[in-house]
Amino acid sequence: MSELTQSFDLSCLMPSGSENIVKLGHGSGGRMTTRLIENIFLPVLGNDILNELEDAALINIAGANIAMTTDSYVVSPIFFPGGDIGSLAVHGTINDLSMRGARPLCLSAAFIMEEGLPIADLEKIVKSFQQACLNSGTKLITADTKVVNKGAADKLFITTTGIGIVEKFPAPSVKRAQAGDCVLISGDIGRHGIAIMASREGLDLETTIESDSYPLHNLVWSILNDSNEEGYEKIHCLRDITRGGLAGVLNEIANASNVGIEIREDSIPIHQEVKAVCEILGLDPLYVACEGRLVSVVTANMAEEIVSIMSKHEAASGCMMIGRVVADHPGRVVLRSKIGGNRIVDLLSGEQLPRIC
Repeated sequence: MSELTQSFDLSCLMPSGSENIVKLGHGSGGRMTTRLIENIFLPVLGNDILNELEDAALINIAGANIAMTTDSYVVSPIFFPGGDIGSLAVHGTINDLSMRGARPLCLSAAFIMEEGLPIADLEKIVKSFQQACLNSGTKLITADTKVVNKGAADKLFITTTGIGIVEKFPAPSVKRAQAGDCVLISGDIGRHGIAIMASREGLDLETTIESDSYPLHNLVWSILNDSNEEGYEKIHCLRDITRGGLAGVLNEIANASNVGIEIREDSIPIHQEVKAVCEILGLDPLYVACEGRLVSVVTANMAEEIVSIMSKHEAASGCMMIGRVVADHPGRVVLRSKIGGNRIVDLLSGEQLPRIC
Protein backbone atom coordinates (compact mmCIF):
# COMPACT_ATOMS: atom_id res chain seq x y z
CA MET A 1 0.00 0.00 0.00
CA SER A 2 1.39 3.37 -0.95
CA GLU A 3 1.70 6.26 1.45
CA LEU A 4 -1.54 8.01 2.35
CA THR A 5 -0.92 11.72 2.25
CA GLN A 6 -4.42 13.06 2.80
CA SER A 7 -5.92 13.93 6.15
CA PHE A 8 -9.35 12.69 7.19
CA ASP A 9 -11.95 13.81 9.66
CA LEU A 10 -12.43 10.72 11.83
CA SER A 11 -14.14 12.56 14.66
CA CYS A 12 -17.01 10.89 16.43
CA LEU A 13 -20.36 11.73 14.93
CA MET A 14 -22.25 11.33 18.20
CA PRO A 15 -24.24 14.38 19.35
CA SER A 16 -22.46 16.62 21.80
CA GLY A 17 -24.78 17.38 24.65
CA SER A 18 -28.17 17.41 22.94
CA GLU A 19 -30.17 15.43 20.41
CA ASN A 20 -32.56 18.14 19.27
CA ILE A 21 -31.47 17.83 15.63
CA VAL A 22 -30.85 14.91 13.29
CA LYS A 23 -27.17 14.10 12.78
CA LEU A 24 -25.31 11.73 10.47
CA GLY A 25 -24.85 9.29 13.33
CA HIS A 26 -28.61 8.72 13.41
CA GLY A 27 -28.16 6.81 10.16
CA SER A 28 -25.40 4.58 11.51
CA GLY A 29 -27.33 1.45 12.35
CA GLY A 30 -25.88 1.84 15.86
CA ARG A 31 -27.16 3.21 19.16
CA MET A 32 -28.23 6.56 17.73
CA THR A 33 -30.33 4.84 15.08
CA THR A 34 -31.90 2.59 17.71
CA ARG A 35 -32.78 5.56 19.91
CA LEU A 36 -34.26 7.46 16.97
CA ILE A 37 -36.50 4.52 16.03
CA GLU A 38 -37.53 3.72 19.59
CA ASN A 39 -38.12 7.32 20.70
CA ILE A 40 -39.54 8.99 17.59
CA PHE A 41 -40.92 6.49 15.10
CA LEU A 42 -42.29 3.47 16.96
CA PRO A 43 -44.30 5.42 19.58
CA VAL A 44 -46.26 7.06 16.75
CA LEU A 45 -46.13 4.62 13.85
CA GLY A 46 -45.61 1.31 15.62
CA ASN A 47 -47.88 -1.70 15.20
CA ASP A 48 -47.65 -5.46 15.57
CA ILE A 49 -45.86 -5.88 12.22
CA LEU A 50 -43.60 -2.80 12.15
CA ASN A 51 -42.51 -3.38 15.75
CA GLU A 52 -40.84 -6.66 14.75
CA LEU A 53 -38.07 -4.61 13.05
CA GLU A 54 -37.23 -7.38 10.59
CA ASP A 55 -35.46 -6.91 7.27
CA ALA A 56 -38.82 -7.49 5.56
CA ALA A 57 -42.38 -7.67 6.88
CA LEU A 58 -44.46 -10.81 6.33
CA ILE A 59 -48.17 -10.40 5.54
CA ASN A 60 -50.90 -12.64 4.17
CA ILE A 61 -52.93 -11.20 1.29
CA ALA A 62 -55.75 -13.30 -0.16
CA GLY A 63 -54.02 -16.48 0.96
CA ALA A 64 -50.59 -15.52 -0.39
CA ASN A 65 -47.67 -15.11 2.03
CA ILE A 66 -46.01 -11.86 1.00
CA ALA A 67 -42.73 -10.33 2.12
CA MET A 68 -42.35 -6.57 1.70
CA THR A 69 -39.44 -4.25 2.36
CA THR A 70 -38.51 -0.63 1.67
CA ASP A 71 -35.18 1.16 1.68
CA SER A 72 -33.44 4.35 0.56
CA TYR A 73 -29.99 4.67 -0.99
CA VAL A 74 -27.94 7.82 -0.50
CA VAL A 75 -24.44 6.46 -1.08
CA SER A 76 -21.69 8.95 -1.83
CA PRO A 77 -20.11 8.75 -4.36
CA ILE A 78 -22.80 7.34 -6.65
CA PHE A 79 -20.16 5.39 -8.63
CA PHE A 80 -17.65 3.24 -6.77
CA PRO A 81 -15.40 0.23 -7.50
CA GLY A 82 -17.62 -2.80 -7.90
CA GLY A 83 -20.91 -0.99 -8.41
CA ASP A 84 -23.00 2.16 -8.30
CA ILE A 85 -26.11 3.46 -6.59
CA GLY A 86 -28.34 1.75 -9.19
CA SER A 87 -27.13 -1.83 -8.77
CA LEU A 88 -26.72 -1.25 -5.02
CA ALA A 89 -30.40 -0.29 -4.68
CA VAL A 90 -31.52 -3.49 -6.40
CA HIS A 91 -29.13 -5.74 -4.50
CA GLY A 92 -29.97 -4.23 -1.13
CA THR A 93 -33.71 -4.59 -1.64
CA ILE A 94 -33.47 -8.15 -2.90
CA ASN A 95 -31.23 -9.09 0.02
CA ASP A 96 -33.68 -7.76 2.61
CA LEU A 97 -36.46 -9.88 1.08
CA SER A 98 -34.19 -12.91 0.97
CA MET A 99 -33.36 -12.69 4.68
CA ARG A 100 -36.97 -13.69 5.43
CA GLY A 101 -36.78 -16.66 3.08
CA ALA A 102 -38.73 -14.83 0.34
CA ARG A 103 -38.35 -15.29 -3.39
CA PRO A 104 -38.07 -11.73 -4.80
CA LEU A 105 -40.65 -10.87 -7.44
CA CYS A 106 -40.81 -7.15 -8.19
CA LEU A 107 -39.63 -3.69 -7.18
CA SER A 108 -40.79 -0.11 -7.18
CA ALA A 109 -38.37 2.80 -7.20
CA ALA A 110 -38.31 6.57 -6.78
CA PHE A 111 -35.40 8.49 -8.31
CA ILE A 112 -34.74 11.84 -6.62
CA MET A 113 -32.35 13.83 -8.82
CA GLU A 114 -30.44 16.99 -8.01
CA GLU A 115 -30.48 19.74 -10.58
CA GLY A 116 -27.16 19.59 -12.43
CA LEU A 117 -26.81 15.78 -12.41
CA PRO A 118 -25.21 14.86 -15.76
CA ILE A 119 -27.66 12.98 -18.00
CA ALA A 120 -24.85 10.61 -18.98
CA ASP A 121 -24.42 9.60 -15.31
CA LEU A 122 -28.16 9.11 -14.92
CA GLU A 123 -28.26 6.90 -18.01
CA LYS A 124 -25.44 4.71 -16.64
CA ILE A 125 -27.23 4.27 -13.33
CA VAL A 126 -30.60 3.47 -14.91
CA LYS A 127 -28.93 0.84 -17.12
CA SER A 128 -27.11 -0.58 -14.10
CA PHE A 129 -30.40 -0.73 -12.17
CA GLN A 130 -32.05 -2.59 -15.03
CA GLN A 131 -29.15 -5.01 -15.47
CA ALA A 132 -29.25 -5.85 -11.76
CA CYS A 133 -32.98 -6.56 -12.09
CA LEU A 134 -32.37 -8.83 -15.09
CA ASN A 135 -29.55 -10.67 -13.35
CA SER A 136 -31.72 -11.35 -10.31
CA GLY A 137 -34.93 -12.23 -12.14
CA THR A 138 -36.90 -9.30 -10.73
CA LYS A 139 -38.82 -6.56 -12.51
CA LEU A 140 -39.35 -2.87 -11.83
CA ILE A 141 -43.14 -2.49 -12.08
CA THR A 142 -43.71 1.09 -10.91
CA ALA A 143 -41.49 4.13 -10.48
CA ASP A 144 -41.42 7.86 -9.83
CA THR A 145 -39.01 10.70 -10.63
CA LYS A 146 -38.46 13.98 -8.83
CA VAL A 147 -35.95 16.80 -9.33
CA VAL A 148 -34.84 19.08 -6.48
CA ASN A 149 -32.87 22.34 -6.51
CA LYS A 150 -29.11 22.21 -6.76
CA GLY A 151 -27.76 21.76 -3.25
CA ALA A 152 -30.99 20.20 -1.95
CA ALA A 153 -29.66 16.66 -2.55
CA ASP A 154 -26.36 15.03 -3.47
CA LYS A 155 -26.66 14.11 -7.16
CA LEU A 156 -29.11 11.20 -6.82
CA PHE A 157 -31.07 9.34 -4.15
CA ILE A 158 -33.07 6.15 -4.84
CA THR A 159 -35.90 4.77 -2.70
CA THR A 160 -37.10 1.24 -3.37
CA THR A 161 -39.81 -1.15 -2.26
CA GLY A 162 -39.56 -4.88 -2.87
CA ILE A 163 -42.16 -7.65 -2.81
CA GLY A 164 -41.51 -11.39 -2.62
CA ILE A 165 -43.26 -14.68 -1.92
CA VAL A 166 -42.58 -16.82 1.16
CA GLU A 167 -43.18 -20.47 0.39
CA LYS A 168 -41.95 -22.21 3.55
CA PHE A 169 -42.44 -21.61 7.25
CA PRO A 170 -41.22 -20.89 9.84
CA ALA A 171 -39.47 -18.00 8.13
CA PRO A 172 -35.99 -17.03 9.32
CA SER A 173 -36.24 -14.30 11.95
CA VAL A 174 -33.94 -12.17 14.04
CA LYS A 175 -35.87 -13.45 17.06
CA ARG A 176 -35.30 -17.20 16.52
CA ALA A 177 -31.66 -17.63 17.65
CA GLN A 178 -31.27 -20.23 20.41
CA ALA A 179 -28.47 -21.20 22.78
CA GLY A 180 -26.35 -23.88 21.14
CA ASP A 181 -26.81 -22.52 17.60
CA CYS A 182 -23.80 -21.89 15.38
CA VAL A 183 -23.08 -18.51 13.76
CA LEU A 184 -21.96 -18.68 10.12
CA ILE A 185 -20.79 -15.93 7.79
CA SER A 186 -20.88 -16.09 4.00
CA GLY A 187 -17.54 -14.37 3.31
CA ASP A 188 -15.03 -11.64 4.12
CA ILE A 189 -16.31 -8.44 5.70
CA GLY A 190 -15.85 -4.72 5.19
CA ARG A 191 -15.05 -4.46 1.48
CA HIS A 192 -18.08 -2.35 0.59
CA GLY A 193 -17.47 0.27 3.27
CA ILE A 194 -13.77 0.54 2.51
CA ALA A 195 -14.41 0.68 -1.26
CA ILE A 196 -16.74 3.63 -0.65
CA MET A 197 -14.26 5.31 1.69
CA ALA A 198 -11.33 4.85 -0.71
CA SER A 199 -13.35 6.21 -3.63
CA ARG A 200 -14.81 9.12 -1.65
CA GLU A 201 -11.52 10.27 -0.19
CA GLY A 202 -9.30 9.43 -3.19
CA LEU A 203 -7.09 7.01 -1.26
CA ASP A 204 -3.99 6.05 -3.25
CA LEU A 205 -3.98 2.25 -2.85
CA GLU A 206 -1.73 -0.18 -4.65
CA THR A 207 -4.73 -2.37 -5.47
CA THR A 208 -8.37 -1.37 -5.94
CA ILE A 209 -10.71 -2.63 -3.25
CA GLU A 210 -14.04 -3.47 -4.86
CA SER A 211 -17.41 -3.46 -3.12
CA ASP A 212 -18.92 -6.83 -2.27
CA SER A 213 -22.34 -5.63 -3.49
CA TYR A 214 -24.16 -8.75 -4.69
CA PRO A 215 -27.68 -10.23 -4.71
CA LEU A 216 -28.01 -13.06 -2.19
CA HIS A 217 -31.36 -14.59 -3.20
CA ASN A 218 -29.87 -17.64 -4.96
CA LEU A 219 -27.56 -18.30 -2.04
CA VAL A 220 -30.45 -18.10 0.41
CA TRP A 221 -32.59 -20.31 -1.83
CA SER A 222 -29.91 -23.00 -1.63
CA ILE A 223 -29.51 -22.62 2.13
CA LEU A 224 -33.23 -23.07 2.66
CA ASN A 225 -33.98 -25.68 0.01
CA ASP A 226 -30.88 -27.81 -0.60
CA SER A 227 -30.92 -29.11 2.96
CA ASN A 228 -33.50 -31.71 3.96
CA GLU A 229 -37.03 -30.69 4.99
CA GLU A 230 -36.24 -31.01 8.67
CA GLY A 231 -33.15 -28.88 8.10
CA TYR A 232 -35.21 -25.92 6.88
CA GLU A 233 -36.69 -25.43 10.34
CA LYS A 234 -33.20 -25.48 11.86
CA ILE A 235 -32.11 -22.37 9.94
CA HIS A 236 -33.16 -19.87 12.57
CA CYS A 237 -31.80 -16.47 11.46
CA LEU A 238 -30.57 -14.87 8.27
CA ARG A 239 -29.37 -11.28 8.31
CA ASP A 240 -27.45 -9.35 5.65
CA ILE A 241 -24.55 -7.25 6.88
CA THR A 242 -25.10 -3.58 6.01
CA ARG A 243 -25.09 -0.50 8.25
CA GLY A 244 -23.31 -1.19 11.51
CA GLY A 245 -21.33 -4.05 9.98
CA LEU A 246 -20.98 -7.53 11.44
CA ALA A 247 -21.03 -6.12 14.97
CA GLY A 248 -24.36 -4.40 14.35
CA VAL A 249 -26.01 -7.54 12.94
CA LEU A 250 -24.82 -9.75 15.81
CA ASN A 251 -26.05 -7.23 18.39
CA GLU A 252 -29.46 -7.09 16.68
CA ILE A 253 -29.76 -10.88 16.87
CA ALA A 254 -28.54 -11.06 20.47
CA ASN A 255 -31.00 -8.39 21.60
CA ALA A 256 -34.01 -9.59 19.61
CA SER A 257 -33.54 -13.25 20.64
CA ASN A 258 -32.38 -12.43 24.21
CA VAL A 259 -29.28 -14.60 23.86
CA GLY A 260 -25.54 -14.12 24.07
CA ILE A 261 -23.24 -14.53 21.09
CA GLU A 262 -19.57 -15.46 21.25
CA ILE A 263 -17.32 -15.11 18.20
CA ARG A 264 -13.66 -15.87 17.52
CA GLU A 265 -11.44 -13.16 16.04
CA ASP A 266 -9.26 -15.66 14.17
CA SER A 267 -12.33 -17.07 12.37
CA ILE A 268 -13.58 -13.78 10.92
CA PRO A 269 -12.49 -13.42 7.28
CA ILE A 270 -11.11 -9.97 6.42
CA HIS A 271 -9.37 -9.10 3.15
CA GLN A 272 -5.76 -8.06 3.78
CA GLU A 273 -6.16 -4.69 2.02
CA VAL A 274 -9.30 -3.96 4.03
CA LYS A 275 -7.47 -4.78 7.23
CA ALA A 276 -4.57 -2.51 6.26
CA VAL A 277 -6.79 0.49 5.45
CA CYS A 278 -8.71 0.01 8.70
CA GLU A 279 -5.47 -0.06 10.69
CA ILE A 280 -4.19 3.14 9.05
CA LEU A 281 -7.45 5.04 9.53
CA GLY A 282 -8.23 3.67 12.99
CA LEU A 283 -11.40 1.86 11.89
CA ASP A 284 -12.69 -1.42 13.30
CA PRO A 285 -13.60 -3.78 10.41
CA LEU A 286 -16.29 -5.38 12.58
CA TYR A 287 -18.32 -2.18 12.13
CA VAL A 288 -17.64 -1.61 8.41
CA ALA A 289 -20.60 -2.28 6.10
CA CYS A 290 -20.96 -5.02 3.50
CA GLU A 291 -23.60 -5.24 0.77
CA GLY A 292 -23.26 -8.87 -0.29
CA ARG A 293 -22.64 -10.81 2.91
CA LEU A 294 -24.97 -12.53 5.36
CA VAL A 295 -24.95 -14.06 8.81
CA SER A 296 -26.76 -17.35 9.25
CA VAL A 297 -27.67 -18.75 12.67
CA VAL A 298 -28.39 -22.50 12.50
CA THR A 299 -28.59 -25.47 14.84
CA ALA A 300 -25.23 -27.08 15.59
CA ASN A 301 -26.08 -30.30 13.74
CA MET A 302 -26.80 -28.31 10.54
CA ALA A 303 -23.73 -26.03 10.56
CA GLU A 304 -21.38 -28.26 8.56
CA GLU A 305 -24.03 -28.99 5.92
CA ILE A 306 -24.94 -25.31 5.51
CA VAL A 307 -21.27 -24.30 5.15
CA SER A 308 -20.92 -26.96 2.46
CA ILE A 309 -24.00 -25.67 0.62
CA MET A 310 -22.89 -22.03 0.82
CA SER A 311 -19.35 -22.73 -0.34
CA LYS A 312 -20.67 -23.80 -3.76
CA HIS A 313 -21.84 -20.25 -4.48
CA GLU A 314 -19.70 -17.41 -5.79
CA ALA A 315 -21.26 -15.12 -3.19
CA ALA A 316 -20.10 -17.34 -0.32
CA SER A 317 -16.80 -18.89 -1.36
CA GLY A 318 -15.22 -17.74 1.91
CA CYS A 319 -18.00 -18.90 4.23
CA MET A 320 -17.16 -20.30 7.65
CA MET A 321 -18.37 -20.69 11.21
CA ILE A 322 -17.32 -17.75 13.38
CA GLY A 323 -19.00 -18.44 16.72
CA ARG A 324 -21.89 -19.76 18.78
CA VAL A 325 -25.05 -18.60 20.48
CA VAL A 326 -24.96 -19.01 24.27
CA ALA A 327 -27.36 -18.63 27.17
CA ASP A 328 -24.86 -16.50 29.11
CA HIS A 329 -24.78 -12.68 28.92
CA PRO A 330 -28.06 -12.29 26.94
CA GLY A 331 -28.06 -9.27 24.66
CA ARG A 332 -24.27 -9.12 24.49
CA VAL A 333 -21.74 -10.08 21.84
CA VAL A 334 -18.31 -11.17 23.07
CA LEU A 335 -15.23 -11.59 20.89
CA ARG A 336 -12.45 -14.03 21.78
CA SER A 337 -9.25 -12.35 20.60
CA LYS A 338 -6.31 -14.04 18.90
CA ILE A 339 -4.27 -13.72 22.09
CA GLY A 340 -6.97 -15.31 24.24
CA GLY A 341 -8.66 -12.28 25.79
CA ASN A 342 -12.33 -11.35 25.61
CA ARG A 343 -13.91 -8.03 24.71
CA ILE A 344 -17.50 -6.89 24.40
CA VAL A 345 -18.49 -5.98 20.85
CA ASP A 346 -21.13 -3.31 21.42
CA LEU A 347 -23.14 -1.13 19.06
CA LEU A 348 -21.36 2.02 17.92
CA SER A 349 -22.60 5.26 19.43
CA GLY A 350 -22.11 7.18 16.20
CA GLU A 351 -21.01 6.29 12.69
CA GLN A 352 -17.58 5.26 11.41
CA LEU A 353 -18.42 5.76 7.73
CA PRO A 354 -21.57 7.76 6.93
CA ARG A 355 -23.55 7.33 3.71
CA ILE A 356 -22.20 3.97 2.58
CA CYS A 357 -25.57 2.70 1.31
